[in-house]
Amino acid sequence: MTNVLFWLFMLVMALLIPGCMLFVGRLFLTNPPREINQSFGYRTARSMRSQEAWDFAHAYSGRYWRRASGPLLALSLVWMCLLYGREPDTVGIFVLPLIGIQLIPFLAVIAATERALKREFDDFGRKRS
Repeated sequence: MTNVLFWLFMLVMALLIPGCMLFVGRLFLTNPPREINQSFGYRTARSMRSQEAWDFAHAYSGRYWRRASGPLLALSLVWMCLLYGREPDTVGIFVLPLIGIQLIPFLAVIAATERALKREFDDFGRKRS
């Protein structure tokens, strides 16, 4: 029974990153922060240079995370199903690489969004023609 409970706990942990990506991606697409602020949103120097850059950054990063979350959720579910019934030590050891894989697109959104902002906007936050 404890093995199953530990596996369920690890399943929840393994679904946190893709679940957050799906939730925040949808939030950024449907209800992004309207005004530039210091407390919530995609807050980088480049995204905060203009309202247009701010809006673009949220739309871009939201789409990126929504697209990446589906395959990550599927991978995580398959990975965890393969670990079902294993010893807790084995489950714990094999969940670590899964989380490492999940962190790649989770953090890569920053580089991708910054590249897109640089391509679309000048250093003052004005849209390039």
